[in-house]
Amino acid sequence: MEAKAIARNQRISPRKVAQVLNTIRGKSVNDAMNKLSFMTKSAKKVVEKTLFSAVSNAGKNVDVTHLKVKKAWVTEATHMKRIKAAAQGRAVTFRHRISHLTIVVGD
Repeated sequence: MEAKAIARNQRISPRKVAQVLNTIRGKSVNDAMNKLSFMTKSAKKVVEKTLFSAVSNAGKNVDVTHLKVKKAWVTEATHMKRIKAAAQGRAVTFRHRISHLTIVVGD
C-alpha cells in the first residue's frame, strides 16, 4: 500500500529541498523523522510537514514502523520575479524560486 502527499508552491528553492530529500529517501519513516528532527537546514520544516501528511494519508490501520519513504522528489514551480535597485539608476530583476515536493510512503 502506498500513500502520497504533495506540498505545492512552497517558497523555498528546489535545490535546498533536494538536499534534505536525498537524506531521507529510502529510509524507514521513523529513521527519516529522527534525521529531520536533528537537521538544521531551512527546508526541514516543509519536508517534515509533508512526511507527516503522507504518513497520515496512509491511514489509521497501517503500522508506522513498517512504512518506508519509497519516493521523494522536488520540482521547480513558477518564479516570482522581483526588481531591485542597481548602480547608476538601473534596475535588476531577480527570481524567487518556488518548489513543489512530493513524498510517497509504502511498505
